[in-house]
Amino acid sequence: MGKAAMSCEHLICAACAQPVVEGRCPACRNAREKFHHHGSPLFSPVFLGLMVVLVLALTALKVYYS
Repeated sequence: MGKAAMSCEHLICAACAQPVVEGRCPACRNAREKFHHHGSPLFSPVFLGLMVVLVLALTALKVYYS
């Protein structure tokens, strides 16, 4: 039996007692935004782009000084 993926469709807001997915109050909207914020900052497109540039620069330096 696998782990079920959690979604905010089943969460109920403690502030307004409505489904969080509806975003009726500021607490719902905040919780929904946090819930849907996926991924790690380490895998953001900007970070990955900087890592590619760094690897290319180091490779160029190695070739230049070899």
